[in-house]
Amino acid sequence: MAHASPDSVSHCPPPSEWPRIGGYLLARLKEAGVDHVFGVPGDYILRFYDSLIHSDIQHVGTTREDTAAFAADAYARCRGLGAVAVTYGVGALNTVNAVAGANAEHAPVVVISGAPGVDEQRDDPLLHHRFGPFSFQREIFDRITCAGAVLDDPFTALRQIDRVLAAARRHSRPVYIELPRDRVDAVAYPYPREAAEVPASDPAALGEAVAETLELLRQAQAPAVLAGVEVQRRRLQDLLARFLLKARLPVAATLTGKSVVGERHPAYAGVYEGAMGAEGARNLIEQADLLLLLGVTLNDVDLGIYTARLNPERMVRADQGEVRIHHHCYPSVHLRDFLDRLAAAVTPHGTNSPVFPGPPGAADFPQAGRPITIDRLVARLNGALTPAMQIVADTGDCLFAALELRVHERSEFLASAFYTTMGYAVPAALGAQMARPELRPLVLVGDGAFQMTGTELATAARLGLDPIVILFNNAGYTTERFILEGPFNDISNWRFHRLGELFGPLRGFEAATEEAFEQALQAALVFRDGPSVIDVRLRPDDTSMALRRLSDGLKARVAGG
Repeated sequence: MAHASPDSVSHCPPPSEWPRIGGYLLARLKEAGVDHVFGVPGDYILRFYDSLIHSDIQHVGTTREDTAAFAADAYARCRGLGAVAVTYGVGALNTVNAVAGANAEHAPVVVISGAPGVDEQRDDPLLHHRFGPFSFQREIFDRITCAGAVLDDPFTALRQIDRVLAAARRHSRPVYIELPRDRVDAVAYPYPREAAEVPASDPAALGEAVAETLELLRQAQAPAVLAGVEVQRRRLQDLLARFLLKARLPVAATLTGKSVVGERHPAYAGVYEGAMGAEGARNLIEQADLLLLLGVTLNDVDLGIYTARLNPERMVRADQGEVRIHHHCYPSVHLRDFLDRLAAAVTPHGTNSPVFPGPPGAADFPQAGRPITIDRLVARLNGALTPAMQIVADTGDCLFAALELRVHERSEFLASAFYTTMGYAVPAALGAQMARPELRPLVLVGDGAFQMTGTELATAARLGLDPIVILFNNAGYTTERFILEGPFNDISNWRFHRLGELFGPLRGFEAATEEAFEQALQAALVFRDGPSVIDVRLRPDDTSMALRRLSDGLKARVAGG
C-alpha cells in the first residue's frame, strides 16, 4: 500500500525551459541534501564534471575511486544521501568493493558513471576502458545496488533519475546511474514529476502488533530494548528516543547500530555483542523477560560470532517490513509506524529507568614510563571525547576496542561494522566531516588498513579539514594473527609520523608510552589547521578483550574447515 500527496503532479513547462539531463541530475541531488560529490576525473565523466563545477554542488577530488565511494558512504550516513562520480570501466569498477559495502551496510550512495556516448557505442567500436559488451558494467552494479538506470534516452531520462533517487532513499541502499557523455547536455522531455510513494503499514496488522506488544510490556518484570542499525538508516532516532523516554526502559545497541542512542545516557547499557560485549549489556539483554529488538539486523558480528543468547519466546522483533512476536508475525508493518504508535500509547514501566555505569576512564593517565596499551588508550580517549567529536573506526581491533568508547550524541559513530572492509575509516572521515563540518572526526585505524587508503589524509589536508587519526601500529594484521599466524600477516613499517612531509599541512606524532601519547593528544586537540596522526606503538600481542574472544571462536571455525 502507498499514498501520494494531492499536489504531486506539476504542469509541463514550454520546450524553451526543458532541462538538460546532467543539470537535472545535479538539481535533484541538491534537493536531496547533497552538497558534495566525490570522485576522480576521467574522460567519460569530464562533461558531467564541467556541469558539476558550474552548479551549487562542490566536487571533492580524491586520490582513488574506491576512497571516493567510501567517503560518499559516510556522507550518506550523515546526510541521508551521498554521491560519487567516476569514469567508465576503470573508475566505476574500482568502486565495486566500496559500493558492495554500502549495500551491505544500508548506505544510500548514488554511483554516477560516465560512459561512451550513445553514438560512439554503435557498430561495436574499439573504445578504451571497455571490457566486453557495454551492458556488462550495468549488469555488475545491478548485483550490488537496489536500482539503476542508463540515461541514454532524453524522453525518459528525467523520470529515470527520479525513480532511482527515490529508490535510494526508500530502501537506504546504493543506486547506479550511467550517463553517456553525449547525453550530459542533451535537452530532456520533462514528464510531470510525481511525489515518491510512501510505504504505508497495513492498519489491522499494525494495530494488533502494537496492542500485543503493549500487553506484553504491561506483564513484563524486566523488559529491555536492543536497538539496531535500521533505526539509524531510516532516521528514526527521534522516535526511538521518545519511546524510551516515555516507557522508561533500559537500552543497549548492536555493534552495527552503535550510537543509535546517546551513549552517555544513564539508561544506556552499552553495546551488546554476545560474549564479546560488555557484561552490563549482556546481562541486561539476555536476562530480560521481554526483549524488544528494534531495527536489528541479525548477523554473526552483532551476535558475537554466535555467542549471543537470545530467546525467541521472550522477543518482539520489529524491522523494516514486519513485526514478529514470539513465533508469529505481522506482515506489512513498517518500523516507523510501529515506533510511532508505541511511543504514543506506551505507559511508563516503573518509576525510574535503571542506571548503568558510565564509560571506563583513566584518572591516573599518564603514568610515567608505562608503555601504552589498547585498554588504557581507549580509557583516555573516553575522557577526551566531546559532543563536537565523531568516531570513525576501521575494521580490526580498533573496531572492537571502540566498543568501550561512549560518544555524547546520537549518530556519532561510523564503521564498516558488518561488511568489515579494511581501509574504510580514513576516507569515511573525509566524507563525514564534509557532511557534518561541526563535528571533528576522531579516527581509529590499524597500520594495515591505513596503508590501503590513508592517502585521503592528503585530501583532508588540502581542504583544511582537521581529523585526528589514532593509528594502532602493531606491526601487521593483528586480527588475522590471532586466527592463523604466518608471514602473510607482516607489513612494511611506515614512518607514519612523518607523513606531513609528503601529504601537506599535517602534524605527526609517535607514542610508545602513556606520557608520549598524552603530549601528542593534547597537541593534536589544539591543532586545527590540518589533520593530526598519532602513531601509537603497540605490542603485537596487545589486543582488546573482544578480539581475544572473537579470535578463539574463529580459530575453532578455521580448524574445523
